[in-house]
Amino acid sequence: MLVLARKVGERLLIGDQIAVTVVKSGPGGVRLGIEAPPEMLVVRDEIASDLAEARGPQASVETPAASIRRPR
Repeated sequence: MLVLARKVGERLLIGDQIAVTVVKSGPGGVRLGIEAPPEMLVVRDEIASDLAEARGPQASVETPAASIRRPR
């Protein structure tokens, strides 16, 4: 695991297609903005666990990404 310190407005690049920007930071947590290609599924870990559980033990979280609404 890579652990970084970033200030509001600073970005982290993952490969050539993903950028994570620190939008807001405060005592209650941090807000991140994530830019990724539309075909790439981006979900919180607890949502991924719920999806995997609902689909059964054989399913991948990345299977039908079209069924998940992404913000525009």
